[in-house]
Amino acid sequence: MRAAKLRGEEKIAVQFFEGDDGEAFLLSVDANIKHGLPLSPADREAAASRILGLYPQWSDRAVAAATGLSPTTVSTIRRRLFLPAERADIRVGRDGRVRPVDGSAGRRRASEVIAMKPDAPLRAIAQEAGVSVGTARDVRERLRAGRDPVPQQRRPADEERPPSADASVTVLRRRTGTARQSTHWPSVRGNLIRDPAVKYAENGRAFVRWVDGHVIEPTEWGDLIDAVPPHWRKSVAELARSCAGAWLAFAQELEERA
Repeated sequence: MRAAKLRGEEKIAVQFFEGDDGEAFLLSVDANIKHGLPLSPADREAAASRILGLYPQWSDRAVAAATGLSPTTVSTIRRRLFLPAERADIRVGRDGRVRPVDGSAGRRRASEVIAMKPDAPLRAIAQEAGVSVGTARDVRERLRAGRDPVPQQRRPADEERPPSADASVTVLRRRTGTARQSTHWPSVRGNLIRDPAVKYAENGRAFVRWVDGHVIEPTEWGDLIDAVPPHWRKSVAELARSCAGAWLAFAQELEERA
């Protein structure tokens, strides 16, 4: 409104909205993600923190979809904001359905229903136990096989304990040791070069050019590996491992700064 007045305009286009402050904030975040200058990672994380404060029962994927973050990042923010005892026992997904965070209780109930009514149809078991038909089917199959109705999971204490530095290194090494990658440079590059913080900064453009020459896609090395003579394979393998270690250190430094 003030900008329109400064330009001497007498009329301004508006979008009428009916809802509370929380719903208005969600709409504003969605609008800022879809047009204009892209929100910085810090802005997105701040928005996720506020949304989690307003709607703690929302799932990580629902918050991620609203803020343009990854579910993993939202999960990290949630752990930072709430103590284990303060976290909601249920989550509302992107589809609006309510699901329990820990499904073991529902599986136990389903096993009790099956014990009392072994010939009951799956839909009736699911309705009485408050679980999905798929869960009821899995519980019945596990019971028939003589297994526990609840799949073996990590202990809650292990889930709440942050991973150690050694554990993080192990996970990253496992990822770098495989040919499969969860993120592809061409898709990241397209969004990166459109970010004004990169596009209009000399070091940002230089970084993109540098990565262009150092990223290897799985389809690339698959064609090149046969070009390495047998007597050079060990040396080149050590070189590749050294490069992987450098990328690992680079990734860890980025994560620490983030």
